[in-house]
Amino acid sequence: MSAESTPNSRIPGSKGRRRKPRGKGRKGLLVAAWVAAGIVVVGGTGAGYVYFKLNGNIKSVDIDQVLGSARPSKVDNGSENILVLGSDTRSGSNKELGGGTDDGSARSDTAMIIHVYEGHKKASVVSIPRDTLIDRPQCTDTDGKEHDAASDVMFNSAYTTGGAACAVKTVESMTDIRMDHYLEVDFSGFEKLVDELGGVTVTTTKAIKDTDSHLDLKAGTHELTGAQALGLVRTRHGVGDGSDLGRIQLQQAFIKALVKQVKSVGVLTSPKKLYDLADTATKAVTTDSDLGSVNSLVSFAGGLKGISPSDMTMVTMPVRYDPANPNRVIVQETKAKQIWTALENDRAIPKSATEGTATGQAKGVVTS
Repeated sequence: MSAESTPNSRIPGSKGRRRKPRGKGRKGLLVAAWVAAGIVVVGGTGAGYVYFKLNGNIKSVDIDQVLGSARPSKVDNGSENILVLGSDTRSGSNKELGGGTDDGSARSDTAMIIHVYEGHKKASVVSIPRDTLIDRPQCTDTDGKEHDAASDVMFNSAYTTGGAACAVKTVESMTDIRMDHYLEVDFSGFEKLVDELGGVTVTTTKAIKDTDSHLDLKAGTHELTGAQALGLVRTRHGVGDGSDLGRIQLQQAFIKALVKQVKSVGVLTSPKKLYDLADTATKAVTTDSDLGSVNSLVSFAGGLKGISPSDMTMVTMPVRYDPANPNRVIVQETKAKQIWTALENDRAIPKSATEGTATGQAKGVVTS
């Protein structure tokens, strides 16, 4: 079982069996999980029925119990590490939004480690490309089913194989950093959340048109609906070099716009609007058990609301393209280690960690 295996700090990048590129519509999303917690601070202050209604919305998984004690040690320096994933299930309302076949599976095609520094005034966000080839550790899911280790598989296979617990286990194995919390959001929850916010304003410096993600934007300023926002963070072929790395650049730009929009929620005076936001936010997220109540989520989010877009450093885990398959990337281990060491010690990520690494060609296309 994963709870009995010691996390391996090596970041794998070996080559071996290749997988064909995935079809359209397999793009996950996570960005709403960051702001969902912030909205709960505003909307979750009621009592009685409101409290129990919102509390009942939140889904949680007991990752600590599944993984046990064989994990990286907690670092007691006032910082926190949160693994945020986007759930791309192929059933229900997500099937209509995400496309593809209802095969009963779920995927995490986008993942980020959010490191909140001591004092909770600044944060670093490290995106993990879904196409990264890794060695997935043996893990146990929250139903108690064991899953064998696997070599040379895509990073997002961890969630598909064993859900949240396996995803956390894999990230901790890659980084040798303890994930203090887990947050997950799905397609339909994200779209509804953006709509409840009244849209998110972004400026595009180039036209973006992608039939796969149903997005068609001219260059200029737009107030994106939930469907448009979902299309933007899913788009891969509509701008840049068509890579997953380019899509990550769009996602990171959108997150800053989204956080900026959420900070304006505090000026709203309509109790119904605040409740609707909180209701949507709590329905959208799945958390670890420590955050699985309104009180816990409010307390946690209270520590995030002082972080503005200008206080967020966003990078992508250092990778290089796999010479045997341009649709896959391999971790640049030395540079990645610089990032993990910095986060473990609550320090800023050095610029040298991301210099000379593979990047997409969508930087600056979206601004807030």
